[in-house]
Amino acid sequence: DSVLGPDLIEKMRVHAKKFGTNILDKNITKVDFTKKPFELYSSDEKYFSNAVIITTGAKAIWLGLESETRLRGKGVSACATCDGFFFKDKIVGVVGGGDSAMEEALFLTKFASKIYILHRRDEFRASQIMQDRVKNHPKIEILWNTEIDEVLGENKVEGIKLTGTRQLKVDGLFIAIGHKPDTDVFKGQIELDEKGYIVTSQVEALRRVSGLTSKKNYDFKYQTMTSVAVVFAGGDCVDHAYRQAGTAVGMGIAAALEAERWLDLNSKP
Repeated sequence: DSVLGPDLIEKMRVHAKKFGTNILDKNITKVDFTKKPFELYSSDEKYFSNAVIITTGAKAIWLGLESETRLRGKGVSACATCDGFFFKDKIVGVVGGGDSAMEEALFLTKFASKIYILHRRDEFRASQIMQDRVKNHPKIEILWNTEIDEVLGENKVEGIKLTGTRQLKVDGLFIAIGHKPDTDVFKGQIELDEKGYIVTSQVEALRRVSGLTSKKNYDFKYQTMTSVAVVFAGGDCVDHAYRQAGTAVGMGIAAALEAERWLDLNSKP
């Protein structure tokens, strides 16, 4: 039998607690990585730590429609890889004009019978090779200069109302207008890239191979370490390429192992 996401999360929490993990359901609103031990603040508490692992994730950017919010998980999605299978032989829409939108649309051609790409401008910002693949695919139709006013349906997506009076029948709607990493609280504390993703040693190594340089010092013995020693990061707040639960879990495991190794090697006898 399949397992729903919330049920899997609860099982993992119970499993972690069984092995002595202390879980605090708090929102960290401020950090200070200039001091040792590090200081982390919630609305009502202050915490100290010798090591920090950041796994705050990233959030999909949505259109901001009430009907879109109401129908999330009922035909509205931000992940074709996660939900594409549910739309076998159905008609779907993809909103966006970048490489992510092109990738989502092309992936959906494995399942859906028809895919509309809805873009608010008259040209894509995606790479030319991705544009060519989309424009030449028989299942994909592009609707230029098109915006969505409302997602139609009560208990599931039944269509979309476009700006003006036109309506379009679709069974699913995939929003692919970008993701925002949940890293605002770390600005000025560790190095972030131009989109707000955390730069780890592994990411920095790739940037240097590409000719980019940083004024920050990185410890390349630890792939998940950030620009501040003993602050590690993993998952979707670092990774803007895959954005999958499995890859995020793997990065989190790597960060935990590296943090443990650093503490073991640097602990005082």
